Amino acid sequence: MMIKYRVSDVAKDFGVAGKEIIELLSKFSDTPKKSATALVEDELDIVFEYYTQKHNMESLDAYFAEAEERRVAKAEEKAAVAKQAEEELKKAEAAKKAEEKAVAVPDENSPIAVALAAKANAPKKEKPKQPAPARAPIERRTVDTRSVQTNIGNKYDEKFDVMAQTSNRVRGDGGAIKKQKINQKSQQYKKPQRRRETEAERLNRIQMERKQKQMTITVGETITVSELATRLKATVAEVIKKLMVLGMMVTANEEIDFDTAFLVAEEFHAKVEREVVVTIEERIIDDHEDEDTDLSPRDPIVVVMGHVDHGKTSVLDAIRKTKVTDGEAGGITQHIGAYRTKVQGQSITFLDTPGHAAFTAMRARGAQVTDIAILVVAADDGIMPQTIEAINHAKAAGVSIIVAINKMDKPTANPDKVMQQLTEYELVPEEWGGDVICVPVSALTGNGIDKLLESVLLVAEIKELKANPDRAAKGTVIEARLDKGRGPIATLLVQNGTLKAGDIVVAGTAVGRVRAMVDDCGRKVTVAGPSVPVEIMGLAEVPTAGDVFNAVSDERLARELVEQRKQSAKEEQFKMYQKVTLDNLFDQMHANDMKELNVIVKADVQGSVEALRQSIEKLSNEEVRVRVIHGAVGAVSESDIMLAQASKAIVVGFNVRPEPLAQVAAEQAEVDMRMYRIIYDCLDEIEAAMKGMLAPKTREVLHGRAEVRQVYRITGVGLVAGCYVLDGKVYRNDLLRIVRDGIIIGDDKMISLKRFKDDQREVAQGYECGIGLEKFTDIQEGDIYETYIIEEYRD
Repeated sequence: MMIKYRVSDVAKDFGVAGKEIIELLSKFSDTPKKSATALVEDELDIVFEYYTQKHNMESLDAYFAEAEERRVAKAEEKAAVAKQAEEELKKAEAAKKAEEKAVAVPDENSPIAVALAAKANAPKKEKPKQPAPARAPIERRTVDTRSVQTNIGNKYDEKFDVMAQTSNRVRGDGGAIKKQKINQKSQQYKKPQRRRETEAERLNRIQMERKQKQMTITVGETITVSELATRLKATVAEVIKKLMVLGMMVTANEEIDFDTAFLVAEEFHAKVEREVVVTIEERIIDDHEDEDTDLSPRDPIVVVMGHVDHGKTSVLDAIRKTKVTDGEAGGITQHIGAYRTKVQGQSITFLDTPGHAAFTAMRARGAQVTDIAILVVAADDGIMPQTIEAINHAKAAGVSIIVAINKMDKPTANPDKVMQQLTEYELVPEEWGGDVICVPVSALTGNGIDKLLESVLLVAEIKELKANPDRAAKGTVIEARLDKGRGPIATLLVQNGTLKAGDIVVAGTAVGRVRAMVDDCGRKVTVAGPSVPVEIMGLAEVPTAGDVFNAVSDERLARELVEQRKQSAKEEQFKMYQKVTLDNLFDQMHANDMKELNVIVKADVQGSVEALRQSIEKLSNEEVRVRVIHGAVGAVSESDIMLAQASKAIVVGFNVRPEPLAQVAAEQAEVDMRMYRIIYDCLDEIEAAMKGMLAPKTREVLHGRAEVRQVYRITGVGLVAGCYVLDGKVYRNDLLRIVRDGIIIGDDKMISLKRFKDDQREVAQGYECGIGLEKFTDIQEGDIYETYIIEEYRD
């Protein structure tokens, strides 16, 4: 078992103050030390080395000479102490002899000497002889003060015996002996006790202490009012009163910022210092800047970007001499892939990003982690929407752009048109005096690929890319998925440091130990340096693509950090739900009238989940709100079906299949499940489903017009208008509008339509009829009835 060697023990052994040891260690370590902190071997080595160098001697002769001087000085000091002790002993013996002499020979003016003199001069009378009262002999004690264990109290005991025998002597006439007065406890209780301090007196005393000595408190970025009052040794009411003067109405549990606390503390004559909080991230994540001497050259990281179907993956295939496009559904890249290839003896890392509009987040992420962007533009299509977006992402990330004009093998290829369009976006080709390298290539024939790679190496050489391999790994999660047999799998791109098998990795809200690493070719590796993409196993959950990962040393603190991040994410999610106030009450009421389509998204990789979530939620409009209530990687499970049933959601799967139990549960619960392999189909079908939920548009269809010729009042029926149909047809159960002098005076519903005494379903133009209304009674001759229906229609 390792013995704990604390800072206080080290300071004691070296004969220095503990503060000196703490200051020494603070120069070599970011972690603050305390007196009770146990030091590890490396820290002890630092202390030993420091004091060894501090007390270093030029030669052994100097060391022995100094030791001899110390020995002589110590001997002289010891002799001086002995001499002083001997002198004190002689003084004590002289004082003792003088005291004994004073006791044996009483003073002539003392009561005893006066009494003896009076007795000697008195006339002698004969009395019967009585035995003289016996006088107790005075016991004298000899105290050897030369002994080390001397009881000094015996001197006082001896004086007390003499005094007691003198004052308490028995009188010859039989007088009583004097008694010593002893104070009883009951009498002590009667003594007046100290009055208890009142609250007002206590506050006045504290205020006086504050004025005499300025108080210093520490406050963080925020502090509650009650905690501030405690630190200021004041009541909450006093602090609130000061805040009210500053124009703030707060309660005891509300938080105030540092500046406000500073102003309040000044009112109490207190000094405020900002509290420095060392977070868990600062303790376990190494973010220090590398020294130039520690940096080494690293391989370039290149991202391939462009519009959909412009041949990005085909260009990458031509570089890698592989066929990836055939494996992608519909020939469209569905998620990021990271690959390495060697060109002229130097490795290059390539990232392939999707070109579809749904994968905006993936392109932005790909641009942020790379050094060079190859912008693939089809020579026959030119600049397209996703090409413009890729240009903006590359510029925002500050990466160098190389344009690859693809499909030069087509007869309709027009590279000059492409270069002309590039200038519109501030990308001027080198051929036209600019600084953007444009390389015509054909992924199909392989022409121009070598020149494209040479251009990549040239730009990389100019950029002088460097990293420090001798530090903890740091990088970005390129992709992540859930494997049924191996669990969470994450593709990591190491940007600095070296990742090793067994390292503890924190990536967003995921944490775990690297159990295994494989490279882009599927080979198992144990280390991955800068610019190397690897696939790792061992994380507790699937991280989010784009998260920054760090290799840390303390697993317990790493898990604590992840819990904090999860809690923060939950709080951010809760903030998204807007509370109802008087200001937004109308908007909330309008939102409640909206129809809602809930969607559960399951995909093969995390990047696809994000892309689908963003694209689906963008389909929302003023009448239907589309909300992705759950998104995760992996097959559709039974729990997903239960969630869909409870929330009335549809389940969308992308490149995944449902589990057998989930399939049965979906059929029983009648949950709609849709599986897709191409994102176009998914978005089109959801949009079509939304159209079925839209509130249909309506229009008025006029059936006929009838004029009121006479008004009849029939007992038990009410008013009936005798009408003549002017045009069209009048149908029973039609809606009816009453028009008088060209002004609409009422709307009602027809409840009866008759010709003579027979009910009719309809009455055509030119015929007379009787019409009864449901509510309207102010009928006059000459009114016009317009009959119509409201018809629903869709665009």
